[in-house]
Amino acid sequence: MMTTWKSRSKRSTNQKSTKPTTNNTISGTTLSFWSRQQKLAMIASFVILGLLLAVSACTKQSSKPALVSVSGPAPTSATPAFTPAAAITPTAASIAPARKAPKKRPATVTYSDANSGVSFLYPRKAVLTSGDKPQPELSAVGEVPMNFVQPGGVAVATVALPDNSYPGTDFASAFFNVNVNRSVSEQECLHFAFVDTRNADGEPVDAERVKVGSSEMERRSNFSASAVKQVESQYYHNFENGACYEYVLGLGTEGLATEGGIEPVNRDEVFAKLEKILATVKIDPKVIDPKKINPIEPEHVAEPAVGGIASGKE
Repeated sequence: MMTTWKSRSKRSTNQKSTKPTTNNTISGTTLSFWSRQQKLAMIASFVILGLLLAVSACTKQSSKPALVSVSGPAPTSATPAFTPAAAITPTAASIAPARKAPKKRPATVTYSDANSGVSFLYPRKAVLTSGDKPQPELSAVGEVPMNFVQPGGVAVATVALPDNSYPGTDFASAFFNVNVNRSVSEQECLHFAFVDTRNADGEPVDAERVKVGSSEMERRSNFSASAVKQVESQYYHNFENGACYEYVLGLGTEGLATEGGIEPVNRDEVFAKLEKILATVKIDPKVIDPKKINPIEPEHVAEPAVGGIASGKE
């Protein structure tokens, strides 16, 4: 009996002694297990942190060239140093106003006469003489007569083309005249003082009705020639604003075009240029003073002359 109890006590003792051992082993195993996980986690955290720092450093290094390119190239010795605006001294060149490009003048000039109400455009290079000035003596033409059937005509203006308009030709002069006569009726304005002699047989040619611009006019031509000069004139009559308006287109040539390398001028071209002036004529219906158009003193009156050219007289 005693032995059994001893064995039991030993067993119990062994059991008691083994229990703490088991508990200690389990706790030690648990502690060692968590410490390994913590170590691994810490190591992983350090690795990730190191990777993030490396990536961040690479990103910063790659962004630096872009910032430099945006801000502009580095200053070199050829680039002038920055000077404050207050230190800049203005020069005459810097404060001088910018020159404006010269305006190109139009090729035509407008003429208007308040007394007769006539206005038209003519080439800038042409020479204009108004009615209150002496009429020019045109080369190869002389004084240009009026072609009214009644006296009382008044010269308004004369436009003469430059003498050098057609170099190398027999061109001497070309002109555009404007005359007005308030003593002529509308029916009389349809007629002319001298006849058209363009007919080869020398028979008179009736006036023709033509349209120039927006106006219809009566036209009659005249031509005379000699060994040294030739003159061709075209007369236009138009009754408007209670007066008979006369427009004369003339061309004068000199010399023999077949000698000395001189070519005959293109007559159609010259008259086409004069007709462009005629096409711009306008009549203002409001005339300031009709008495100024027909003064008491007699003006140029057409008279028949030899060769179909009428000579004017005072």
